[in-house]
Amino acid sequence: MKQALVDDTEDVSLDFGNEEELAFRKAKIRHPLATFFHLFFRVSAIVTYVCCDWFSRSFVGCFVTVLLLLSFDFWSVKNVTGRLLVGLRWWNHIDEDGKGRWIFEARKASPQHSVATEAEARIFWLGLVICPLIWTVFFFSTLFSLKLEWLALVIAGISLQAANLYGYILCKMGGERDIGKITASFLSQMVFQTASPRDFQKPGLKGLEIHKH
Repeated sequence: MKQALVDDTEDVSLDFGNEEELAFRKAKIRHPLATFFHLFFRVSAIVTYVCCDWFSRSFVGCFVTVLLLLSFDFWSVKNVTGRLLVGLRWWNHIDEDGKGRWIFEARKASPQHSVATEAEARIFWLGLVICPLIWTVFFFSTLFSLKLEWLALVIAGISLQAANLYGYILCKMGGERDIGKITASFLSQMVFQTASPRDFQKPGLKGLEIHKH
């Protein structure tokens, strides 16, 4: 009888690895500062655009403020929050012969290092998708109301935020292109003239899957 109890006890093995990994992924936000700024600049740009008439009657002041917020948002999402929150990054590299090469990277998840928690990933993708849709609504409302002086600003908002959405979708899909080369060429001309590839050489990312096009 005692021998049977010992055998039953020895056959029991407790493995908490999967439970710990699941609890880790469902944990609360691990990068609060990056999560905050992922939403702060893009939401601030939308709020400022909608409410600028309440704060100031200066068209130039409102235009410059919203454009700066959009630029800060593009830089922070492209260079910081995507890398920290979901383990993705992308850029356009210019070769010595002058040809552009798109590079998309995704960090592999490991038991020792999870890419992101569910909360962070959800906030990242929701912010990345919803805000360009809002700017698209602004485009049609501006066009139909004949407020053409704001049209350039709305187009800049769509271009900058759609560029990040496009790049991160390709990172998520492993670099597979579902969008035509015309769209890629347009976005590269609008955005990457001011983007420097040196931004990604400073902290290197370990364990990345790299896709070049």
